Amino acid sequence: MSKTGISFKTLSICLVFIFGLFACKDAKQTAKVEQPHRPNIIYIMTDDHGYQAISAYGGQLNETPNIDRIADEGLLFTRSFVTNSICSPSRAVMLTGKFSHLNGQQINSQKFDGSQVTFPKLLQGEGYQTAMIGKWHLGSDPTGFDYWNILPGQGDYYNPDFIEMGMKSTVEGYVTKLITQFSLDWLKNRDKEKPFAMLMHHKAPHRCWMPDTEYLEKYNDVKFPLPDNFYDDYENRTAAAQQKMHIKDFCPVNDLKMYDKEGEIEGRLRKYFEKQINRMNATQRAAWDKAYDKEIKYYKEAGLTGKELMEWRYQRYLEDYLRCIASVDDSVGEILDYLEENGLAENTLVVYTSDQGFYLGEHGWFDKRFMYEESFRTPLLMKLPSKFKKATVEQLVQNIDYAPTFLDLAGAQIPEAMQGKSLVPLLEEEGNAEWRDALYYHYYEYPGPHSVKRHYGVRTDRYKLIHFYNDIDQWELYDLKEDPTEVENIYGEADYAQIAAQLHVKLNELREQYKDTAKLETKTK
Repeated sequence: MSKTGISFKTLSICLVFIFGLFACKDAKQTAKVEQPHRPNIIYIMTDDHGYQAISAYGGQLNETPNIDRIADEGLLFTRSFVTNSICSPSRAVMLTGKFSHLNGQQINSQKFDGSQVTFPKLLQGEGYQTAMIGKWHLGSDPTGFDYWNILPGQGDYYNPDFIEMGMKSTVEGYVTKLITQFSLDWLKNRDKEKPFAMLMHHKAPHRCWMPDTEYLEKYNDVKFPLPDNFYDDYENRTAAAQQKMHIKDFCPVNDLKMYDKEGEIEGRLRKYFEKQINRMNATQRAAWDKAYDKEIKYYKEAGLTGKELMEWRYQRYLEDYLRCIASVDDSVGEILDYLEENGLAENTLVVYTSDQGFYLGEHGWFDKRFMYEESFRTPLLMKLPSKFKKATVEQLVQNIDYAPTFLDLAGAQIPEAMQGKSLVPLLEEEGNAEWRDALYYHYYEYPGPHSVKRHYGVRTDRYKLIHFYNDIDQWELYDLKEDPTEVENIYGEADYAQIAAQLHVKLNELREQYKDTAKLETKTK
């Protein structure tokens, strides 16, 4: 025994115990450091923003430097598509990860069933704070969100109404700036101990394309080139010929802003546009009149007809559409700056997309709905520097994939009922992951606005097969390599008979896979 009365054996045991405590503490600290830190999620979705109007996609129409920042630091998806190219159904697909026939939102006028499983609800269960700010457009109140502040219906561009947690009020300002400010306010005041998922949904650039006052004269000196198929004659494409979304169908007052004080310019939507313009305050209205009075004067005096009138309409349309996008791009920049300034950029997934694509004069059209590329395809850009390297993603992805991807990144279980696939393996394995070789599409809103016939179809890497049905029975087949603008329907041609047969088989397989097997009525007049 030592002079202190403590034996060597006892001392050894004490030292082992003390070192053990330090070891346990170090192990806990190490485990804490090594534990994956779940990313925050900011999902930015616009309404009707075609990929052609994003400079990261190589478009020549405009510059979108802030949206491009997402691609510059992350992922640019070159073949991203929707399942049903129309506003409310697309939003329901995004939330549920399921096709329209299963989530119940097949057309705009239906109410979304908010009781069903959505990814925000599942993220809440994983400890995420969730918020929905901006355009909701699903009829029912949002569910699965700790905070929500939404536009009623389509919303208004100037001094819009918002419904904040059930309370409706009118807010002074321009809608894109207001959605941005509300989003930043929520980010600043959130519980900073928890991960967050914020859905920021812009109204812009939805029709009737009313720009903010600071951009009312942007593009005045620009002449936009006509798309190659601007004067499409729809030969051998009955369904395409019967649509009502041609640039010649524009209301001169609502769509082209020819709202003259004298009331001499007629248009079926004049009263609707009058309500929109009357929301402006005196300062906003003065700036608006200063910008558009000269356009109105020209329109009245020029007496345009034929091709000259068509091409003037096209220029006016693009000017306002792209002006609205300029405000959206500013908004994206503010969000990205906030993340960087607050140390959140590295571990926050930022997604930029649209609820579908849009026609910017292709086939002579505006709007969406068809399975043709411009409306079927949608922009998709993502960045999460802590996990994904900069890359261009060329696989066929679809908006059913968003919900599974967010859940996967959060470490949450993906319900079997979700029909999409997480993009995470695809992005982590540098394109080597097993992936789908075809996409399925189904559009239902007929009879309805713009008279686009009901149709469903399949798209592979190169080919597209579409069946128009209901009060029509017509098949269309396109070789996207030889005919990227989709003006040559080759269905029934002998050289493509084998391709058509293979696509029919694939289409039936996809209908079985996605449980869209209800019998569809087809009849000819």
